[in-house]
Amino acid sequence: MNVIEQAHQAYAPTQTSIRSDRSVEAQLISQITARLRKANTGLRADFPALVAALHENRRMWVTMAAGVADAENALPQALRAQLFYLAEFTEHHSALVIKRLADVTPLVDINTAVMRGLNAQRQS
Repeated sequence: MNVIEQAHQAYAPTQTSIRSDRSVEAQLISQITARLRKANTGLRADFPALVAALHENRRMWVTMAAGVADAENALPQALRAQLFYLAEFTEHHSALVIKRLADVTPLVDINTAVMRGLNAQRQS
């Protein structure tokens, strides 16, 4: 690479995308929800993939629960309580799915509702 090409590359405008925390959260929830759906489709669900997706989903919800439990969190108290409850429900329901005593659909529905809320807030 010659000097002119190096200078051109060094001073060329960069294309970095600016994403909000909400859009990142919505994308993460979307990806995990897609994995839950994919692992649970077909005549015989891919149980190891389902367990892996459940684990990812639980980790996400534990992280969100820790976030809303933080006294510095700026969300309204009622919303924080609802999200914390959903994290507890997700933990409990995931254990039932792993034991094959429940279906994954409620977890997908919860994630979908949260994604819709995040996307609605982003658009307003």
